[in-house]
Amino acid sequence: MIEPHDEPHTIGRWLTDRAAQSPERIAIDDRGVTIAYAELARRAEALAEALRDAGYGPGHRVATVSGNSTDHVVAFFACALAGLAFVPLSWRLTPSELSDVVSRCAPALVLVEDEYSALAAEALRGWSGAGPVPPVAPLGTTGVEIAVPAPHETRAARLVRDDDPLLVIFTSGSEAAPKGVVLTHANCFWNNLALARALPLTHDDVVLAMLPQFHVAAWNCQPLLGWWTGATVVLERSFQPGRVLQLIGERRVTAMMGVPTQYALLAADRDWESSDLSSLRLALVGGATMPDALQRTWTDRGAPLTQGYGLTEAGPNVLHAPSDGTARPGTVGRPYPYVQTCVVDTETLLPLDGDATGELWVAGPSVFAGYLGDADATHRAMRDGWLRTGDVVHRDEDGVFRIVDRLKDIFISGGENVAPAEVEAALTRHPLIESAAVVGVADPVWGERGVAFVVPTTGAVLSDDEVLAHARRHLAAFKVPVRVEFVEALPRSTIEKLARARLRERAERLMAGAERRDRV
Repeated sequence: MIEPHDEPHTIGRWLTDRAAQSPERIAIDDRGVTIAYAELARRAEALAEALRDAGYGPGHRVATVSGNSTDHVVAFFACALAGLAFVPLSWRLTPSELSDVVSRCAPALVLVEDEYSALAAEALRGWSGAGPVPPVAPLGTTGVEIAVPAPHETRAARLVRDDDPLLVIFTSGSEAAPKGVVLTHANCFWNNLALARALPLTHDDVVLAMLPQFHVAAWNCQPLLGWWTGATVVLERSFQPGRVLQLIGERRVTAMMGVPTQYALLAADRDWESSDLSSLRLALVGGATMPDALQRTWTDRGAPLTQGYGLTEAGPNVLHAPSDGTARPGTVGRPYPYVQTCVVDTETLLPLDGDATGELWVAGPSVFAGYLGDADATHRAMRDGWLRTGDVVHRDEDGVFRIVDRLKDIFISGGENVAPAEVEAALTRHPLIESAAVVGVADPVWGERGVAFVVPTTGAVLSDDEVLAHARRHLAAFKVPVRVEFVEALPRSTIEKLARARLRERAERLMAGAERRDRV
């Protein structure tokens, strides 16, 4: 009698099962170089076996510094098959920022794409993690796929479980240091099942993946679902509006995901009117609420945008609005299947019924397993099984949500979360800066940009150019403030808490005045 297959049905099986069903279908189009499902699965299985043979096993983390590529996807599925947690780190970070993140995630192995080898090497020179610097190997068929360096500490191989970590995504919250969001195989399964129910993909779809793969959306908002269903995923390494418009027409792209800034830049491109968008049926928006005018622009071209809302800790998908013209302006829709939501009074923390405004709490099987190595932060984020999003929402009598404000101080610039505390900590490393505060203000292209209020040390002479140059040395470009304003003191409330609302109002006036001067 044939024994039942003992291989677990975790995320790695999505690739191997699809390869068995559709071996010759194209899985990835990476800058014109294609790979079929059978070959993608063969490489991933071979690398998974090599990792196990070298002594890597469940409990180990594999960090990467890589752009979007087939090699990176092979590494992801190899980790999924071997039960390793895949930790894609941002190549947008400065070496010191990257050094801090890689040290705190304590990987057993670091995989690096050639383009970012210098960045990774400099980051690892600043290693401050527990134990020795982890082994490093290049990605791809001339690197780790032919020779896997041994780990410092081996782990026994075993079958992969649903509750094993699959992805660890570092994200900026309201605190100074980015936190590693741990998503298990089960989290990612339920997230993609919900996406499949609400915004389905089929094997005939062509998915354009243009978000960088250190974002959760680059995996859990269409690409993983695409590989589950047998679609072709077109990988882009950088966002260039003209090239994206060209790809949509040439590759007959049917589905894509982007942030409002990207869709605005596409609509502003000189080739916008002449581009062929006829194949596009599902253009998903995340990261921020899109302006009504942007929706109208895309709808007029026959490609209405589907607004979504989510956060990394939720897997990320929480809410979505229909793109059939029935969505109300400014709303982000209703919950995905299998996602529970609750609107809570911000003072009493009691749930509110019906038409209500309060903090959005989320629960369900796609909610994360916790922050990596930070039980205190996990405890603060959760309450009685609910994830506290930190976002204030309004839910109308029909159950449709609109984002009102953020309880947290983060702002979103070009789809990237910016934690003011992190920027402020970097600014105050300057010897002539006594204190600093950063707030986000509206920007027509980037959504929001940071304005820094700086208190120099007594008697110091500082220029905004010097402050910005200092910021660029310590922060990724999207975190650097667009403007610096020198003040004698930062405004405080009666309990000595920084009065960010007052600073935000002042920043908005400053930026509005600058815009008027520019027009003159």
